Amino acid sequence: MSLRTPLARVRGLGSAKDGTSHWWMQRVTAVLLAPLSIWFLLCTLPLLGADYADARVWLAQPLNSFLTLALVLALVYHALLGVQVVVEDYIHTRWLEVTVLTSVRLLAFLAALATALAVVRIAVGG
Repeated sequence: MSLRTPLARVRGLGSAKDGTSHWWMQRVTAVLLAPLSIWFLLCTLPLLGADYADARVWLAQPLNSFLTLALVLALVYHALLGVQVVVEDYIHTRWLEVTVLTSVRLLAFLAALATALAVVRIAVGG
């Protein structure tokens, strides 16, 4: 016995089996962002009065560049997940929803790529 209506069965509407993993990934990235954000603030506050060369030297250290990259990638992915939920909840025109989601994913990918390239370039001394 199913609780779905015959029309819903015909249309194939129902759970996409993706909500749980989306929810978990948003929580995992939030938990990951907490210590990374604290680390970043504690390490970069002394750099406020420093010049550009000192900031580059700090970022060129392997641990700092790795953790900075981890912070930005987790932040971009967490933001992507959050914006996706908002778009799915509040945009009801299908073509507009797909367009906005595709645009947001493209922007997130470009932001992650640009950050990765900048950090790697500084880390290898380019």
